[in-house]
Amino acid sequence: MPSLKNPKTDLRKLYNRTLKISLIVSLTIIIAAFKFSPDSSKTQSSINKPQEIIKIDDIINTVQKPDIPQPPKAPQIIEAAIDVVPDDYLPSGIDDYTPVPLPDAPPKPKIDLPYEEFIPVPEELPAPIGGLKSLQEKVHYTEIARRAGVEGTVFIEVKIDKNGNVVDAFVKKGLGAGLDEEALNAVRLTTFIPGKQRGRPVNVIMVIPIKFVLK
Repeated sequence: MPSLKNPKTDLRKLYNRTLKISLIVSLTIIIAAFKFSPDSSKTQSSINKPQEIIKIDDIINTVQKPDIPQPPKAPQIIEAAIDVVPDDYLPSGIDDYTPVPLPDAPPKPKIDLPYEEFIPVPEELPAPIGGLKSLQEKVHYTEIARRAGVEGTVFIEVKIDKNGNVVDAFVKKGLGAGLDEEALNAVRLTTFIPGKQRGRPVNVIMVIPIKFVLK
């Protein structure tokens, strides 16, 4: 079977030739190196050249003392010269000194009495003067409530002081149709017998029912 390789690219044919050329070049380089190498005598002389001796002097370390501050000098005591006042320099009548009267002490501030709370459940509840009947007579049906047929009870929460006067009042539960305002005005215009706690009048907060019934 014939070879498919190109004879020009076959490296085996060039192997011997390449080897011979490489050996010739190597030997040429070695011979040139020996021929042009420096003289050994000159090299030896440079090696045997006397060495310079370097002398190192010992340096003594200096010790630096810290600066110690000097203590301050003690202060000098200077005697003050006291002038002597002659007797004739003093004003006459100095021994007859009379003390100046002090001003009157300021008046003590007024101390307000502590606020007295309103008791919700005293031993004796306040009562309208003339009874509940007099209070009920002060309320009137409004025309709107009468036409609408509104009936029921309006509850008024009222604060009554220890003198029996109404301090504050508002509708706690109402019916509307103008009946709440009628009940509130009636309570405000009523004077009460004050409530009592342990026999003495006290401030009381209570709820008063006002009934509205159509006749």
